[in-house]
Amino acid sequence: MELKYFRLIKTIAEEGSIANSTERLFLTQSALSHQLRELEERLGFKVFKRTRNKWELTQEGTELYKLANKLFSSIDEGFSNIKHITEGSKGGIKLSAECQSFFHSIPSFIQKMGILYPEIDIEVSLGATHQTISQVLSNDIDVAIVTSEPESDELTSVQVFKDEIFAIMHTEHVLNNLDYLDASHFGNVHLLINSFPLEGVAVYQQFLKPNRIHPTKISAIPFTEITLSMIQANMGIMCAPKWQLSAFKISSELVFKRIGKNGLKRNHYLVVKKEHRNRKYIHDFISSFEEDFLEV
Repeated sequence: MELKYFRLIKTIAEEGSIANSTERLFLTQSALSHQLRELEERLGFKVFKRTRNKWELTQEGTELYKLANKLFSSIDEGFSNIKHITEGSKGGIKLSAECQSFFHSIPSFIQKMGILYPEIDIEVSLGATHQTISQVLSNDIDVAIVTSEPESDELTSVQVFKDEIFAIMHTEHVLNNLDYLDASHFGNVHLLINSFPLEGVAVYQQFLKPNRIHPTKISAIPFTEITLSMIQANMGIMCAPKWQLSAFKISSELVFKRIGKNGLKRNHYLVVKKEHRNRKYIHDFISSFEEDFLEV
């Protein structure tokens, strides 16, 4: 049974007659009469009892009217849901990470997102990276990339991948003869980091601080190219996962040393406010991020 017949039954029942239904259905009285006659012939029963001034539904017609109401209510609900989904697909996301070195990998991801989801506008915030959690809570950023799950009832976190941090040094460095580095080996090195404070430096926070080791010298170099040049000159070591250096040309004179016998592993989480988690564009962003960094 075509949708137009349900609309015809519903309109006539609510307007009281075919004559009163013409404006709502944008058809002439003759055309509507023809539709109703055709419908009743197909069904094999009368839908309306006609009198000169009154149209009443038959018992069969009453059931069809109930069905029409359910049908159009379901259609309206469906379109409302579609509208909600469409509107929820659009939005802006302010993104930040607690580790600045992470930003080397972000541009290519944003480029892919721009192709797949042009309705999502991603803005990278390079502000106080060590305050990413408080920035999410204050709505200054929407998504934070962190290496530990925050303890807040207002936030939710999604583990997206795990990596391993290595010490990068020159082949002539005094520690190059070791299979792996203990915390004590960092006591006499020049450690090159991206930025202060040290609480945002994974190797310090997770490995050196718990073992009460502080390197002889620590320098903050915000540019990885310069850091690699300094290591090339055997002027210090840096600690980073291999994937973060994939965009740079690594000299054959540089080596990666495992930190600790079992390696220094860390988890990465995307943190958002719980109230924003079910927004479609946030969901699409997180799903794409998980997929893009799956092989890290």
